[in-house]
Order: sequence, then C-alpha cells, then structure tokens
Amino acid sequence: MKIISTAITLFLLIFTNIVISQNSKIDSLKIELQNHKENDTIRVNLLNTLAFFHFTNNIPKSIEYLEEANEIAKVIHFEKGKARSIYIKGITEAVQSNYDQALNYYNEALIIYKNIDFTKGIADSFNAIGITYKNKGELRTAATYFKKAIEINEEIGSNNLSASLLNLGTTYSDMGDFDEAILYLKKALSIAKVEKNEQRIAYSLNNLGTIYNIQGNTPLALEHFNKSLTIHKKLGDSISIAHNFKNMGYTYNIQKNNEKAISYFKKSLGIYQRINNKHRISATLSDIGNIHEESGNYQKALKYYIDALRISKEVGANSETTYILNNIGGIYLLSKDYTNSNQYFKKAKKISLEKGNKETLCGAYIGLARIDINQRNYDAALGNALKAKEISEKSGFLEYQKQTLEALSKIYKKTGYYEKALKSYELYKTLNDSLFSKKNVEKIAQIEAEYKYKQAIDSANIRELELTKQVTTTSRDLEKSKQKYLWAIIGFLTVSIILGSTIFFQKFRTIKAKNQTIVTEQKLLRSQMTPHFIFNSLSVLQGMILNKEDKKSVNYLLKFSKLIRITLENSRDKLVLLSQELLAVENYLALQNLENASYQYNITVTDAINTSAFKIPPMLIQPFVENAIEHAFNETISTKQIDISINYSKEDLICTIADNGIGINAQKTSKVAEKSSMSTLITSERLQILSKDLKVNGSITIEDRTEYNSQGTLVTLIIPHKIIQS
Repeated sequence: MKIISTAITLFLLIFTNIVISQNSKIDSLKIELQNHKENDTIRVNLLNTLAFFHFTNNIPKSIEYLEEANEIAKVIHFEKGKARSIYIKGITEAVQSNYDQALNYYNEALIIYKNIDFTKGIADSFNAIGITYKNKGELRTAATYFKKAIEINEEIGSNNLSASLLNLGTTYSDMGDFDEAILYLKKALSIAKVEKNEQRIAYSLNNLGTIYNIQGNTPLALEHFNKSLTIHKKLGDSISIAHNFKNMGYTYNIQKNNEKAISYFKKSLGIYQRINNKHRISATLSDIGNIHEESGNYQKALKYYIDALRISKEVGANSETTYILNNIGGIYLLSKDYTNSNQYFKKAKKISLEKGNKETLCGAYIGLARIDINQRNYDAALGNALKAKEISEKSGFLEYQKQTLEALSKIYKKTGYYEKALKSYELYKTLNDSLFSKKNVEKIAQIEAEYKYKQAIDSANIRELELTKQVTTTSRDLEKSKQKYLWAIIGFLTVSIILGSTIFFQKFRTIKAKNQTIVTEQKLLRSQMTPHFIFNSLSVLQGMILNKEDKKSVNYLLKFSKLIRITLENSRDKLVLLSQELLAVENYLALQNLENASYQYNITVTDAINTSAFKIPPMLIQPFVENAIEHAFNETISTKQIDISINYSKEDLICTIADNGIGINAQKTSKVAEKSSMSTLITSERLQILSKDLKVNGSITIEDRTEYNSQGTLVTLIIPHKIIQS
C-alpha cells in the first residue's frame, strides 16, 4: 500500500535581489576585492556578498570567504559584518541539512543584530530560523517565526516581505491548510511581480503548483512547475532546479507515467548529491521507492525506503520522516507483517501529531485502520477510519477520502451495518469514478483540442485550394482579354514606385545615421577636455612659474602638452589602441595629481588582455574619471581613491571605474549633477552607434556602491572593440 507523499515546497533563504547567474557582477566584485587590500568594513562586506553568491553552487568557496570576513570583523569590531558572516554560515549548514548547527548560527547572528538594533537583520534571522524549523518538521514553531518576520518587514517596508509571506504559505501547505496557503502564496506572487523579483515569482509558482497537485489538478500543477523551472534555469539556481525536477517527477508519477517520473527524480537526486543536501536525498530516494512499490517490486521499494529513513533520521528531517514511515508501514502491510506495519504507522502518527502534519497523520490513520480490518479488530478500525475521514474531508485530500470510504464500507459490512456499508461503498465508487472521469475529461479535452486543430488545418487547406482555383480561373480570363496589358503597366509602375521609395528611404537612413555619428563625435570632441580643466591647468602652471618652481613647472608643462597631443591624435581616429587610451587616462590622472597629490588611483588590466591587440573608440573612459574627480568627493573624505579595471569576459571588454566618494545617489540631489550628465549622455549615444557598427556589445551602467555595502560610485562600461589579429 503506497501512502501518498506531497511534492516539495520551495522556501526562500535569499533575502536580497541578487541574481545568482549574474557572472559579470561576481567578476566585478572579485576585481573590487582584489583591488581593495585594506582590512576594513568595505572588505568585510565584499567578502560576505561573494560568500552569499556562492552558497548554492560552491559551499567550500563560500565558507572560505566567510572565514576571512569573520576574522577581519572581529579585529576591527565590525559587529554588523560579523553577524552577517555568521548568518550566511548558517545558510551553508542548512543547505547541507545540518539543521541544529544552522540554528546555532542563526541565533548567534540574531543576538548580535538585537544588540546593535539592526531591524532588517532581526527579520532575516527570524525568517531563516522559521525555515530551519520547517525542515525539521516543527511546522507550528516555523509559522510563529515567519509571522514575526512578516510583522517587522511590514513595519519597515522591507522588500523581503514577499519572502516571508511565501515561507508562511508553504508552511500552511505542509500543515494541510490549503486555503491559508494559497492566500499567502498569491500575496507573495503579486508582490514579487510588482518588484520584478524573478526568483520569488518562480518560488511562488512552484509552491502553488504543489498545492494544485495535491488537490488533483495535474495540468495546472505542471503548468506552474514548467514556468518555475524556466525561470530557475535562467537564474542558474541549481537547488531550485532540483526541487522543480522532483515536483515534475511526482506529477508524472500521479499520471502513472513512471518512466518520466523516475527520470526526473534521478535528475534531482544527482543535484542533491552534488551539493550534499541530505534532506532532499532522503525524500528523493523515498519517491523512487514509491515507483518500485507501484511496479510490485516490494523488496526493492523497502530498500529505498529504509535508506531514505536512515538519512532522514540522521539529519532530523521529521517532515520527511513521517512520509517514509507510512510507506514502510504500507510495504509491511502488503507483506502481511502486521506487527512491523503497526509499529511504523504508530511512529508516523506520533510524529505527525507532534509536528502538525495533517496529510501524514491521515495516511497513518488509514494504515492503522487497514491493519485492524485484517486482524478483525473492527472497533479500533472504525475509530481510525473515522479520524482519517474527518481530516481528509476538512483538508481536501481526495485520494485519502476515497481510501477511507473503501475501508469504512468493509468495516460496516463486517459488523453488520449493511446500510452504512452500502452508502460508504456508493460514495467510494462515486468519488473513484469522479477522479477517473476527471482524468478522462483531461484526455478528452486534449483529443478535442487536437481534433479542432486538425479540423482548422483541413479547412484552411480547402480554402487555399478554392482560392488557388479562383486565381487560376481569373488569370485565364485576363489572358483572353486586353486588360492584361493595362494590369501589366499598372504592375510595372507600382513596382517602380516601391523600388524607388525603398532605395530613397535606405539612402535617407544612411545619411541620417552618418549625420548622427558626426554630431555625436563633435559633441564628444567638445566635451573631451572641458574649458574649466584647461583654465585650471594653465592657472596652476602660471602659479608655479610665479613661485619660481622651475622644475615642477617644466614637468607640469610636459605632461599637459603630452595630454593635449594624445587627445588631439585620438580624436582624429575612430578606433585607437587600448594601450594608447589607457596612457591618455593615466596622463590625465597624473596631471590632476601633480599639484597636491590629493588622489590615489590605480589602473588594473587582467593578464588575459594584451592592450596592444584591442582597438576601442577614443575618449570613453576619461569623461567618467573627470566626473569622479570633479563631483564624487567632498571635504569629509580624507583618502580619495579612484580604481580603474579592465577585464575581458564572454567576448565583452569590461571597464569598471570605482571611487570611494559620496555616491551617485547623493550626487543626484546636488546641483553639480546636471553638469556631469552631458558626458554620460554623449557616451551612451556613441555606444549605441558603435555597437551597431562593430556588431559587439556596448553599454553603460552607473550604480551606487551602497548596493554592495560599499561607499562611492561604480561605473561599468562594456566597450565596443575590435581585436587585431596577430
């Protein structure tokens, strides 16, 4: 006897809008970490962010980042960074099903967050603790923590509200309270769509699909699972992909397509084994055991169930243990080993009552009722069957309702209550036929859809034949009349007009594009070196001469003239060598720094790039460096740092310009922002033109580094380029 198990619900350990598949961001963070050598809060935040990016697919690397972050945080007494490191370490333990250790880390982080009164950290910790209790099967405790997280997130207006709603919805689903579950999951889905948070959209879709599966709406469940899987593949979230595979396997199992079911279960098992997620390994082994049980291979099924139970007990995953206990009890019942069967069903009943899992409790009552029927203990059988009936009807477990009615009809028949026996049997048959009819309706609907489609195709073919016949007849008639000459002339004139218009339009577009390029290049030339900079440079030079600083003034004049010469030379060419462009930027920075050495700067080029082999449009980098110098810093910033990095990844030439100034968000509120926007606009126009011309990517992204727990502005340029073949 196979006891039904549910598809897996997805919950959120992710509390920010970081997308795992954004390799360019990871590369950018690594470059930033490589450039930032100082052991300060910025480095701790960078390490924690990188660790968070890696926990789903590279736990050892994640732990390596966390250990370094934690050590630095302790030395510099950075409590918030320390708590974050401990919190993420809890996630790495939870992913590996080490729930008690995960809880220790989460509670440790929670204490620190409370001490420093960091409300968001407190909410995140509550959410993570709830998830861990959910995995341990302590559903009521989990729901309590999720409600605490929701209360705080609503109070502070956090964008993590949808995560907490989603987690509470999945908990109600596991408790069998589907109305509440659907309510919270749909709220989470609505918020995630507004926020355009693809990960949470995918999680909400998956969990709604799980409920539709339990309620017997297989087509709707599969639709939700497929949509969720598409998003998770796009995001590269391997854990969630495994969960989707498992759910689809379960759905095909319901449809009796065991070949497809087992293929999906094995796909999910491979991912779980790779990331050492013992909880899910156990659940998937149990699912494979279900298929062998359906095929009548009870010994093989029992082997899978026992392996699954061993792992489930090892990690303390009570939510999964109850399903496995029911399944083992069912195998022993089929083998007429009532002693062992009774033992396992009673264990499942005890844990289900403790943890509030209505579905497994219902399955345990049905199993116990069947044992009592076989042992002719009809009073006990009736008590267990009626309890199963009450739970299954309240929670909408259709399959369990059917099994309960079948058991009741046998009990009433054996005890002489023939009227009740007949009524129960009739209800059983009605429900069984209803479920059977539902599946048939789905098949009939599919056949009807295919028939209508074929009918539409046939009708279209008939209409096409009729039109062809009409055209043929008309052509013959025209051939016999003088009208053919008139139509020929009209056709010739029409084609001539169309061709002429097409040629004129194409020439017009070409001329317009050339004019746009010329205008943009002229704007660029005017913006390359602002009059303000030239006037300041000449004023500085004049001051040096008046102060009789001969050597310094000569050195300044040489650098200034060299910069002017490089600028004028580069402006004549559409493309220049990357090495030449970097030389111009370096001269510009050196010239700005010569007067009082007020800026620290660093230009880094990865080893994979030969700067003499790349040609790029001139004067793309310098305007953003100039913006940083003019607008990024104020008097409160003692050490002014500008870092320029060049990287080549996936056929994109990426340049990042990072400063530690006041940040782009602060600049937007100041008057100087209007002055700095011109170079950005011109560069953006140039990139659009050059990208089409060179047929490579080109774009600008300007971000405030507070998004990465740092200070300043980060400009990311994807530069259109041409590689010189050696």
